[in-house]
Amino acid sequence: MTKYPVTGGPIHKRVPEGDNRERLICNICDYIEYDNPKIVTGVVAAKDGRILLCKRDIEPQIGLWTLPAGFLELGETPEEGALREASEEANAKISINSLLAIYTIRRLSMVQLIYCGVLQNEDISAGHETQEVGLFSTESIPWEKLAFPSVSWAISQYSEIKEKGFFTPFQNPNGQEGDYILG
Repeated sequence: MTKYPVTGGPIHKRVPEGDNRERLICNICDYIEYDNPKIVTGVVAAKDGRILLCKRDIEPQIGLWTLPAGFLELGETPEEGALREASEEANAKISINSLLAIYTIRRLSMVQLIYCGVLQNEDISAGHETQEVGLFSTESIPWEKLAFPSVSWAISQYSEIKEKGFFTPFQNPNGQEGDYILG
């Protein structure tokens, strides 16, 4: 029997009154555990036409390149999360200009908020989740060694708008849900 971690009471799945989906519910106090999507926040941080990338030192996709990004923490705004992730992963100081894209990765129940940002200086170094960091021109990006489809989407979409002052945030490219083949 599964126990709810807070009350220690047994839990089961059922549809709560007024709801339309099964939820985990404590049999003792009727507390409902909502299992909702995770939010990831990150940034395409650029300086002098080059984009900051981090080589992952954690799974999934260890050894592949990504944007500074990660899960939003409780009590922080998405912008604060993007700034924190850039600091944690690349020891980077950035400023955020605008929201670039909102991606949905359905199979992971994940929503990604990716921002456009400016790297304040080139004083960057690998953080504790990162093997190395680098600044890449669009031509020198290791496209075949990017960790996730959304990294490729964000860089490509950023390249489309980097000179524009105003644009509508992007979404997943048509028909793509962020799936990749694990190698």
